[in-house]
Amino acid sequence: MYLTYLLAVSLLAGAADVSTPPIRVIEEIVAKVNGDIITRGELEQQRRAIEAEIKQQQPNLAGDALANAVRQKQSEALRDKIDQSLLVQRAKELNINVDPDVTRRVAQIQQESKIADVEKFHEWVHQQAGVPFEDFKSEMKNQILTQRVIGQEVASKVNVARSEVTDYYNKHKADFVREETVFLREITIKSADNTPRAWAAAEKKAKDVLARARKGEKFSDLAHQYSDADTAKQDGELGRFKRGDLKPDIEALVFKQSKGYVTDLIKTQGGYEILKVDEKFAAGQASLEDVENEIMEKLYTPRMQPQLRAYLTKLRENAFIEIRGGFVDSGAAPGKDTTWKDPAQLKPETTTKEEVANRKKKRFLGVIPRHSSSVSSSKAAPAIK
Repeated sequence: MYLTYLLAVSLLAGAADVSTPPIRVIEEIVAKVNGDIITRGELEQQRRAIEAEIKQQQPNLAGDALANAVRQKQSEALRDKIDQSLLVQRAKELNINVDPDVTRRVAQIQQESKIADVEKFHEWVHQQAGVPFEDFKSEMKNQILTQRVIGQEVASKVNVARSEVTDYYNKHKADFVREETVFLREITIKSADNTPRAWAAAEKKAKDVLARARKGEKFSDLAHQYSDADTAKQDGELGRFKRGDLKPDIEALVFKQSKGYVTDLIKTQGGYEILKVDEKFAAGQASLEDVENEIMEKLYTPRMQPQLRAYLTKLRENAFIEIRGGFVDSGAAPGKDTTWKDPAQLKPETTTKEEVANRKKKRFLGVIPRHSSSVSSSKAAPAIK
């Protein structure tokens, strides 16, 4: 899921002379990070996104319990916004170009949406994401830049030796005693309706896809491109199953096969399904080779997070940051002065992000002119995932 941000717009009441038109308040700035700004509206939009995510993950959560869960997660919101702002700026310093990646991802989303018309696709994205297409695309780019910088500057320097993996396995063998399991992927081809003609068309398409899979084309790519199931977005991945999890006929079919097996067409109530045994583990003690990646992840993650926070602290130390009173950066660099300067003179609620972006200097100096309130559009800054 991509995070989306929409700037709030309201009217400034009581501040304008009666002889002048009312001044539109574009947004209130709560933090400045070099040449970027973070606004109250962005944090509020992030709060709504967090609430929606929690409701989806825990549908029975409500009332005070929901409010507390949102509040706890929201406490890191400003930190995360500053994190991503600094990482995107660092990506520009490193001349990292992710435009081809953005183009590919947009093309994938359009393919999944099955909307060929460009304008209709952009409108669909607007409806789904809650922001204009260009803002959605910009946020996607910032997220990819963030991931690229983390990978290049932090993750690549965190190492786990093979000897450590072996040692962990030997000390925790009991944790790797497995039930017999299979990992499956699927491709589902649905019939458009219940007519013989529609069923025949679905069968022909399914047979063509099956033939391509058996000739060596990547099953995951075929699933992503042709499957009508929701799992197409995850390249057809269904997950792990042990005996008793599947229908008896499917269980009997896949558990007796080895890794890489692709089934014949399986007729369902609404079309045809093709399954692939993506991985299979026998019951008993898993070998080191089978669980090496799992152990690597267990050892890598605890080392990665402190290194990432140390890196972000260093970026903060070298950055110009000001934070409005009442807001807290929980990732602040120790001893770094980030107090908001000249609060009596500065009127951040009448400026825009475009105005800030147009200023070539990294430091945000001086008093924002009153006439800046006439500018009426702005774009949201990114947020770290």
